Amino acid sequence: MRRQQDERERLPPGQHLTSRFPVLQKGWVVHVDRKKYRLTIDGLVDNPVTLTLDELKALNRQDETVDIHCVTTWSKFDTKWAGVPFKEIMALVQPRPEANFVIMHCADSGFTTNLPLEAMDDDDVLVAYEYDGEPIEDSHGGPVRTLVPKRYFYKSAKWLVRIEFTAEDHPGYWERGGYSNTADPWKEDRYD
Repeated sequence: MRRQQDERERLPPGQHLTSRFPVLQKGWVVHVDRKKYRLTIDGLVDNPVTLTLDELKALNRQDETVDIHCVTTWSKFDTKWAGVPFKEIMALVQPRPEANFVIMHCADSGFTTNLPLEAMDDDDVLVAYEYDGEPIEDSHGGPVRTLVPKRYFYKSAKWLVRIEFTAEDHPGYWERGGYSNTADPWKEDRYD
């Protein structure tokens, strides 16, 4: 009985629990060659960088076990991820004071998503390269994706190739299509 109560407290309104990890995206699954992979971090920063996958993995690693919540109403508990804390990325590139937003650009042609810098500056936000102890599969956004567990999962960008710090907000693919720009699952903030 206690476990069911705990699970209900962890499940945002309008969500249902799944043990699967559904694959959802616009278009086809993208394949990014891991040997040629580059992550550019630029925009309003003092130290723009471009990192290979090995260089990204050489940064401080953080493991996170978190619940994820999809705007399509499924939630999955206790997902295990590893990657670089976004705070480490910020320390590396030194965002300028006028940087207020982060735009994540993906290898999926034309796909971006956006969040305020304060949302990305949370302790559990990662630039992730492992899921469940293995490299992230193409179908789940590998080799690198963001993990922003306190937002609906479309804010955790798959096939990440660029992180851009900006002064102004630039709504991404789903946000321009009518999905919420804030994407808070606890407020059932699904649509604009």
